[in-house]
Amino acid sequence: MLQPGSWIDAAPLIAAALALGYLLGSIPFGLLLTRIAGEGDIRTIGSGNIGATNVLRTGRKGLAAATLLLDALKGTAAVLIAPLLAGAAAGAADLGLVAGLGAFLGHLYPVWLRFRGGKGVATFIGVLIAVSPLVAAGFGVVWLAAAFGTRYSSVGGLSASAASPVLLWILGQPKAALLFAVLAAITWVKHLPNLRRLAAGTESKIGARGKKTPAADEPA
Repeated sequence: MLQPGSWIDAAPLIAAALALGYLLGSIPFGLLLTRIAGEGDIRTIGSGNIGATNVLRTGRKGLAAATLLLDALKGTAAVLIAPLLAGAAAGAADLGLVAGLGAFLGHLYPVWLRFRGGKGVATFIGVLIAVSPLVAAGFGVVWLAAAFGTRYSSVGGLSASAASPVLLWILGQPKAALLFAVLAAITWVKHLPNLRRLAAGTESKIGARGKKTPAADEPA
């Protein structure tokens, strides 16, 4: 743990790491890229989400890939940059975990979008890449197997998120395992609508082009 002394001594660094992560995580790359590309507001099609899966519903695979990459990299960057705040202090790496939490929450609840962001899978894996590349590779294997076996992106993300804390614990990283258990729990809560649609057989499959959603004051 950070030195000197106590959590109280470390509180300013912890707050700074959390804020740094949140600000990085709250950058809405999916929304920005689709607007720059002339696709309008991504929140008006498909699920209304700003993540890569919904960007793919525009039919622009390149935009979806760029969104996935950038949403992941903001989590990776947060974990790698935050320890620099503490220099060579013992336990500085713990700030990376704090910043990773901040980045994940920033993606889910960006202040710029009235706290309505993405569902966090890309940022989850971005944080995981920085914490444990080996477990991140395991995440990828589980995601690919589940997603392409079922053709549901949500099944892939949920399966891989659940596996990650278990793999981290097996590899002897209990702090990281605890963090990712929390992130996985939040991920599952954010995907409750997907789980309901899966149960009803109405969940969109990978590659399905999204339809424009009506505005709140517009007849469905």
